[in-house]
Amino acid sequence: MALFLSTFVNKVDRKGRVSVPASFRTALAGQNFNGIVAFRSFKLPALEASGIDRMEELSQRIDALPEFSEDRDALSSILADAQPLAFDGEGRIVLPELLCQHAQISESAAFVGLGRTFQIWEPERFSAHQQEMRERARRQGATLPAHQPGRAVMEPPR
Repeated sequence: MALFLSTFVNKVDRKGRVSVPASFRTALAGQNFNGIVAFRSFKLPALEASGIDRMEELSQRIDALPEFSEDRDALSSILADAQPLAFDGEGRIVLPELLCQHAQISESAAFVGLGRTFQIWEPERFSAHQQEMRERARRQGATLPAHQPGRAVMEPPR
């Protein structure tokens, strides 16, 4: 399973190429697509991204919804929006203009690890978002459930 950690800010060149962090590329090694898949976030001015395996899992979960339901129709739009972005020989991808416009990415991009997925942000917008999320977590007293030794951590549904 791919695990994306940390935040990296990389330059975007005039052709829209940006280097995917080496640790992210390593996490994606061995998948049947040599690149990432990205789509516009529903909730944020950012791009949601992962490896192809996570997108295949997402597709299966959407397929499990009742056929012709409003939820299935709405969530299927993720698949229609998703862009497979192949790595070039230097580990770069080309960010399509539509995705750049959504996230307001121009000169640099922040790759933000979220565990099994990651996001791509305009760096200053991410900084403001991160500050807001940290403040919200502090204000709400957000915590994680305690790990119970001897009990297996449950895998998310596939």
